[in-house]
Amino acid sequence: MADVVIENIGTIVSGDLNAPLIEGKTIVVRDGRVAEIGSADQVSANGIEHRIDADGSTVVPGLIDSHIHPVLGDFTPRQNTVGFLESYVHGGVTTAISVGEVHAPGRPKDAEGTKALAILAAKAFRSFRPNGMKILGGAVLLERGLTREDFKEMAAAGVRLVGEIGISGIATADEALPMVHWAHEQGMKVVVHTGGASVPGSSVIGADLVVRLQPDIAAHVNGGPTAPPLGDVERIIQESQAAIEVVQAGNVAALRDVIALAQRHRILDRVLIGTDTPSGTGVIPLGVLRTIAWVSALAGVAPEIAMAMATGNTRRVFAFEQGELREEAPADLVIVDAPRGSQADDALQALAIGDTPAVLAVLIDGDVRVLGSRNSPPGKRTISVPWMQGEGH
Repeated sequence: MADVVIENIGTIVSGDLNAPLIEGKTIVVRDGRVAEIGSADQVSANGIEHRIDADGSTVVPGLIDSHIHPVLGDFTPRQNTVGFLESYVHGGVTTAISVGEVHAPGRPKDAEGTKALAILAAKAFRSFRPNGMKILGGAVLLERGLTREDFKEMAAAGVRLVGEIGISGIATADEALPMVHWAHEQGMKVVVHTGGASVPGSSVIGADLVVRLQPDIAAHVNGGPTAPPLGDVERIIQESQAAIEVVQAGNVAALRDVIALAQRHRILDRVLIGTDTPSGTGVIPLGVLRTIAWVSALAGVAPEIAMAMATGNTRRVFAFEQGELREEAPADLVIVDAPRGSQADDALQALAIGDTPAVLAVLIDGDVRVLGSRNSPPGKRTISVPWMQGEGH
């Protein structure tokens, strides 16, 4: 938990859709939390030696990927890739949410094994933080034989999620509905797959099932990877209170149409952004930033509003402390800029024209975890972090 001052900031993005920009040029972090935000003469930085000169770049909350499929550790057998989560931190992702450890080799399909896998993953990811990333893992995939007592046991062990309904053995409303009720009794969040089949054994899911189950999140309504009809998405918006999620590993044209629909119904506060990776589409470290750019450039959403879909909106759905840049919140912060060679002058302008911003630095609980992303292009500006090796990145 670090103390640090970030000064000479160009723009501060809050992650709060209702007040997306914050006045001020300085952020003071104490004990890993945001202590003050304001102009240099408004804040107190007494006793803090570590200073970051942002050189006019943009500071945003750490991004939350609302849709990943981890297994255990920093490994994905789906893409046979090691270190993918650590790499996502280089894309500005400081928190990620599992919606099912579905790619686990030999994944058990009986109730006992299913319950054990969810508990194991939930406990493991509470202790395992690749490059500091916070992971909400252990999403139970519904299988026949699970009971109300099983949900009580899983909740007591720290399982907080029901993974995508429709990618495991339970895919009908009659079978899933009792389990959804049991999960909600325990305060778990419930996710439902939407659209075409994604992995062997998964189902095609439309509005009928989502409306019947009334989940907390309707996953990848722009396709994971195949999008449902837009009329189904409109029914989900109108006939449920579920958050609707758009993802990188989906249909780009459908994303544009879904966001337009959300604007028309005035429910941008219900939109979440994730990647739905690792998947057949791949491992995409810059996936959340790229999706924010799509929402802004293709659907005409102000970039600071699009940014809230990958930060504050998700924070609210999952009751996280992190996800908004505000006093007393964990200091999960990303310093971004227009990429070198872009027509844009800063990170927000870059998003508005569809460019992926440069990630200059990532802080988690105030600790600098990334200084110069290995995945993004370099920025137009040069930040200074004197106490770390290689001043000026």
